[in-house]
Amino acid sequence: MKIPSFVKKVFVGIPIGITIIDLVGYVARVDGISMQPVLNPDKNSTDYVFLNRIAVKSYEVNRGDIVSLVSPKDPTQKIIKRVVGIQGDIIATLSYKEGVVRVPEGHCWIEGDHVGHSMDSNNFGPVSLGLITAKASCIVWPPSRWQIIETSLPKSRRPLNLTVVEVF
Repeated sequence: MKIPSFVKKVFVGIPIGITIIDLVGYVARVDGISMQPVLNPDKNSTDYVFLNRIAVKSYEVNRGDIVSLVSPKDPTQKIIKRVVGIQGDIIATLSYKEGVVRVPEGHCWIEGDHVGHSMDSNNFGPVSLGLITAKASCIVWPPSRWQIIETSLPKSRRPLNLTVVEVF
């Protein structure tokens, strides 16, 4: 019995596709308002972003990166947030049980850009770098929003230890 060429291509293509998704990245839909205005700028829009897995393979993230991670509250859910602090930073929290937190080694502090409308480190504390799965590199859909996602951090959310260094 001869196997059709289409079936052969599928059996070869599926493992290649899975490998690319696991190693390089994939496109994902961003739901919700927690990252407004950078993502989903109005309530009638939905952004699709390229999530770059290569960018976080070494567990190196920078302040201002927008990352995808497994939710510390619900491991079945993925969330997308901005890195506000990295290990060693001192963060003035917005609503966490402690007003000021030093981010422990191997962790980061994440927040949504839409303050008060985000489940983030202000709810569950510093996040292990091992939960980060990818970095959002660019908006790929809708075409009117095509753009590279810039790494930036609002001045009001900079770690306290950076603010002290900048003054002197």
